[in-house]
Amino acid sequence: MNGTQIILGEHKGRRAAARMVDGQLDDLLIDAGDDRPGIGAIFRAICDRPIKGQGGMFLKLGAGLTGWHRNAKGLAPGQTMLVQVTGHAEPGKAVPVTDRVLFKSRYCIVTPRAPGLNVARSLTDDVERDRLLEIANDAVPERDGHGIILRTACEGIDEETLVDDLTQTWGLAMQVLGDEGSVADLLLDGPDAHTLAWREWDGDDISENWDTVEDQLDTLRDTAVAIGPATFFIEPTRALTAVDVNTPEGGAGGLKANLALARALPRQLRLRGIGGQIVLDLAPMSKKDRKAFESALRGAFRADSIETSLIGWTPLGHFELTRRRERRPTEELL
Repeated sequence: MNGTQIILGEHKGRRAAARMVDGQLDDLLIDAGDDRPGIGAIFRAICDRPIKGQGGMFLKLGAGLTGWHRNAKGLAPGQTMLVQVTGHAEPGKAVPVTDRVLFKSRYCIVTPRAPGLNVARSLTDDVERDRLLEIANDAVPERDGHGIILRTACEGIDEETLVDDLTQTWGLAMQVLGDEGSVADLLLDGPDAHTLAWREWDGDDISENWDTVEDQLDTLRDTAVAIGPATFFIEPTRALTAVDVNTPEGGAGGLKANLALARALPRQLRLRGIGGQIVLDLAPMSKKDRKAFESALRGAFRADSIETSLIGWTPLGHFELTRRRERRPTEELL
């Protein structure tokens, strides 16, 4: 099947969503079956203890959960604050959080304590930008020092749909921001797989035929990925994820295999829910070909939604990158 299709369903009784592009699984979201907080969850937190030398603060989140805030400046033990989960913590580690809380929907983002009414830079048509700004300003005229960003999905949207989304998101934000409690507690759950798919994925072709997805999930359990004559192996460990590229072809075949890896890597990491430190053990190629590989890798990750930093080459000739832990490892969820 050509084009993009969004498939909503369940995997082992948990909500799941998949994005198919030209019949191939391109992205996957599956709800976890435990009580660990998801990204986007908002807590009323209590500052616990600062960590000297790291500049951060451990926080009590309630229900026995501990959070980690990277910036302890201006914070004191016992202080109450609103925080939002920014990543998935490994078992036994504190949950990463930020005090820069955002309320996201498909069409807008409410930005507490960051005033302004703005439109996504990707919307370049001045007439459309003015139309959207006028609708938003009429829907939420009094913003009390908070801000709104109108997302790319707003383009061409009818006024009624946008107003409904704005007023609902704004109302939720004001409800949470108006909390006056003093005990560490969860105030707002992170979005489930269906909500996140609606919020972040474009596509009008919606299906509930989950069997189409199940047929492709087995490939994610295999560490080997074959592309033409080349095969690369994606092997997570506790410390890092190693990616090993193998090809029977010598000479220019090494560069060809490495370029194939560069194009395929963002999708594979996204589908497998892999983040953290990643080390690429590439097929042999000359040093003069490194720039071509780096350019291909940078271009491939530019279209990926998860923040990834290309670190560079090691003395042994490996290439390192780091990736935000925005998802649980798919292996755990399957």
